[in-house]
Amino acid sequence: MKKCAIVYCENQFGSMDGKTANGLVRNSGLYEIAAVIDSTKAGQDAGEVLDKKRNGIPICKDLQEAITSAKEKTNYFILGIAPANAFLKQEERQVVIDAIEAGMHIINPLQEFLTEDEEIMAIAKRCDVEIRDIRKPRPKKEWTLFTGRILQVKVPVVAVLGTDGACGKRTTAMIVDKGLQARGYRTAFIATGQTGLIQGASYGFAMDAFPLQYMIGELEREIVRAYETEQPDIIIVEGQGALSHPAYVSSCGILKGARPQAVILQHPPKRKVLGDFPFMKMPSVQSEIELIEHFGQTKVVAITLNHEGMTDDELQQTIIEYEQTFHMPVTDVLKMGPDKVIDRLIDYFPSLQKKRSSGVAV
Repeated sequence: MKKCAIVYCENQFGSMDGKTANGLVRNSGLYEIAAVIDSTKAGQDAGEVLDKKRNGIPICKDLQEAITSAKEKTNYFILGIAPANAFLKQEERQVVIDAIEAGMHIINPLQEFLTEDEEIMAIAKRCDVEIRDIRKPRPKKEWTLFTGRILQVKVPVVAVLGTDGACGKRTTAMIVDKGLQARGYRTAFIATGQTGLIQGASYGFAMDAFPLQYMIGELEREIVRAYETEQPDIIIVEGQGALSHPAYVSSCGILKGARPQAVILQHPPKRKVLGDFPFMKMPSVQSEIELIEHFGQTKVVAITLNHEGMTDDELQQTIIEYEQTFHMPVTDVLKMGPDKVIDRLIDYFPSLQKKRSSGVAV
């Protein structure tokens, strides 16, 4: 039975910094989302705001309204914001305290670990609630370096990388993963960020909580663990940031730790500058492909688009133009589904073709 939760996303729902809330509204995973808190969009339906599809999740002005509007008791409070500085403002901190005092367990995806905050932990103890810091890593003595065991993984490993942060990599990865399952393939999904972990991914970790050399080893460890446990036909790895991004190194860690044989590139065509760094121009699709293929010794096999700011006509025209230019499948999996991408993966990997020809997958 899913856990009933309220997601806090003040002034950020539907934006880049609200990506955790956005992801949970689209795919709540372990939780039943009762309401989203964002006073700037109060009174609206969360599904309509995100995807123009009503889903019955109300957007409320504050915590009290969210609790009152819920159809059942809400036991969990999820911070759905992902600010660039990764720390709570004073007013956000107070909402967390209010939620604790209302008896709600706290799910915290930020770099600021609430389990190390004496005041908040004292209140949590008094109110008998639990706090979970999603990004908090295992003890350092348990961290692993690269071992080379990834080279023993004998099924395709595919990473979904991007041209920017918060452009839809996790969403695309999860939709492709589910699409492969629908065709009869056994998959393993590797989460590399906080949202996928909150949603309940069985494998993965928050990459940006680790130094780079351990980031690589930890990712290898999770992929090998998934391979040995699930015996999948294919492994899908969620991307982080962008390889060309001046501020992030997670894509570098993914290419080194996962050793993907193929990459799906996620791109928002309407963005002119990097999301959190408006003084930096967006890279071109061509330059990102060349960088990924050279650095990772891999192949970009499909392009998936983020339709933010695009009309349907613009999206269709962009797909046509990109397919003519890059000679590979191009689609928007949120609007059009993942079939183009899945067909390309099956054509690219002989092992997936064998599964299909044997009647195991269709």
